Amino acid sequence: MAGNVALLALILLAGAVGSLGGLMLVYSVNLPQINDLEHYQPMTTTELYDIHGRSFGSFALERRVVVGYSGFSPLLRQAVISIEDKNFESHWGINLFRVFGAAWHDLTSKGRAQGASTLTMQLARNLFLSDARTLSRKLQEIFLSLQIEHAFTKQQIFTLYGNQIYLGSGVYGFEAGAEYYFSKHADDLTLPEAALLAGLPKGPVEFSPVLNPDRALRRRNTVINAMLEDGVITAAQASAARSAPLGLHPETPPNSVAPWFIEEVRRELERRFGTTEVHEAGLRVYTTLDLDLQHTASQAVLDGLAAYEHRHGWRGGLLNVIAGGLDVNTFKHPDWSMATSPGTYIHALVTGVLPYQVTARVGEHQLLLTPEDWAWTGFHTADQFLHPGDLIYVRITGQAGSLLRGTLEEDSGTQAALLAMDNTTGDVLALVGGRDFNLSQFDRATQAERQTGSSFKAYVYTAAVEQGLTPSDTVEDTPVSFGSWTPHNYDGQFKGRISLLEAFADSRNIPAIRLAEHAGIRNVIAIAHKFGITTNIPPYLPIALGSAEVTLEQQVAAYSVFPNDGLRIAPHLIRRVTSAEGLPLFEDAPEVSEVVSAKTARTMMIMLRDVTHSGTGAAAAALHHPLGGKTGTTNDFTDAWFIGFSPSITCGVWTGYDDRRSLGDRETGAKAALPIWTDFMKVAIADKPNESFPGDASSTGPTGTPRLP
Repeated sequence: MAGNVALLALILLAGAVGSLGGLMLVYSVNLPQINDLEHYQPMTTTELYDIHGRSFGSFALERRVVVGYSGFSPLLRQAVISIEDKNFESHWGINLFRVFGAAWHDLTSKGRAQGASTLTMQLARNLFLSDARTLSRKLQEIFLSLQIEHAFTKQQIFTLYGNQIYLGSGVYGFEAGAEYYFSKHADDLTLPEAALLAGLPKGPVEFSPVLNPDRALRRRNTVINAMLEDGVITAAQASAARSAPLGLHPETPPNSVAPWFIEEVRRELERRFGTTEVHEAGLRVYTTLDLDLQHTASQAVLDGLAAYEHRHGWRGGLLNVIAGGLDVNTFKHPDWSMATSPGTYIHALVTGVLPYQVTARVGEHQLLLTPEDWAWTGFHTADQFLHPGDLIYVRITGQAGSLLRGTLEEDSGTQAALLAMDNTTGDVLALVGGRDFNLSQFDRATQAERQTGSSFKAYVYTAAVEQGLTPSDTVEDTPVSFGSWTPHNYDGQFKGRISLLEAFADSRNIPAIRLAEHAGIRNVIAIAHKFGITTNIPPYLPIALGSAEVTLEQQVAAYSVFPNDGLRIAPHLIRRVTSAEGLPLFEDAPEVSEVVSAKTARTMMIMLRDVTHSGTGAAAAALHHPLGGKTGTTNDFTDAWFIGFSPSITCGVWTGYDDRRSLGDRETGAKAALPIWTDFMKVAIADKPNESFPGDASSTGPTGTPRLP
């Protein structure tokens, strides 16, 4: 009898082993080769660095920062093990009882078994398998886990898992999660922070601290309790951690510092390397941007536009969320993703209006305005012109806790652009393409072609100088007609015979037309093309006054020829690119061409510098630095320009409306664009007190003012 039972048991055991072997053969036929894991490279983030090596932007389909085992703090490792896989250090990849229970649960219900998979099984599933809840997929997961455990150490498995797991908001891996949610590295996490991240893999959306903070808090405390049960933290530590707030310190949204610059870099990288490589290969891109000057440029543009709005008074016409049928409690404005700090311009939603107090919401923050904050509008009380639900534009001036203070501003639709480049290298140091990237991604520095106004006159005078004229030569500023066209000066006056120097500095139109006729308009256009202007320009005399449409980028690069002694160095945004491992992939060499002779360039410099000394750009003289440049204003004041330079930097500013309506009476380049340029250049030249232009020793006085013949 006993012998029969033993024989039956052996037969059953042999059948089970055979069946298991058969299953392994069937379900492992199409499994990936586990050896591939040795060479596994997850999609990583392409990082952008400024000229000082500071990261300021990135491209990624999956936001991930790969670190080694030591990059995860012991607290984080223990938190993950306690909540996800208590026996991780001792098991051989699977827990049979939990696995078969989970398989049965997956097959018979719509939910997922709680804590069914080991870390190794989660890794196998995330790397190689689909999320389909089938018996075959579960068996494949088991077989893969066994192979992973056989081929890799526990530290290697945890490292792979820690870099691969999804944590919500497009973030993969604990290092990227720590940076995204807490603005710190994964090896610097506190106990509450580590517990919060460890709780996310179970439900990245359900337990998101951004989307569902209450659920996130409860899940975090569940992790803390699990750690206490495992004896890896004390009761006192657990109590303190459970009572701590979520403590989120989200990092600045990616690509918000220099968004137009970053978009230009992305387009260039994709042309050179392809979209897949740019967004998945973790390239290291060393750009020409100077982060400090970029901040200065952005602030200068916004401050300059605010000054413009104040000059024209309150115009109203605010959008109202309530009138639009939206819920004021759930409304979110696109620019609320930005971090707020003093100087930030941002939209706010009015929630309450009293005669002498306005409350508004900026994301999760409350904003308070008092009468001095809207004094420039001319209204004494807020209820005269504001209503609950209005979307207003404000400048943040301070913050106390969650309460913001600010001043009321206005966004009437005016735009501005700024581009600055290094004269000797062509490096684009700063680029601002408009008022608000969140509302309009159109780059007005590189994509918008606008009439240049009098800033085109530099090419007219260069053509005249090329034919032998000098700044001391004279030209008639008297009435003249060309057929049915009778040009006029900006002020409607005529000065008679004046020097080229005076005519250029005061931006007189009649002399520019006479010089263009003298030099030949086709020659003027040819000179403009030599300077890098690619616009198709018709050969008509009015072109001399700036009716040709040109981008700001081309104007800035062209004007850099003058302080460069006639050489044009093409602007560029990328210095070099390496692989994630540091292998060089691309290095950009400056593209240099001779446009005019050094003699012509230095002759033009005498006139360009007089503009900033006593001409239309004389306000720049307050900087007490060697400078030159030219204002530009178009008919009906639709475009305002200032293009100017120091010995080291050329910067251009344009202001106007996208729909080409007028900026308003007397909104010239000197009034609307030059103040922005001055605010930027004041910072750009601050560390260059002793620089000088070529030939300054013989041609300038102690303050850089030209000595005229």
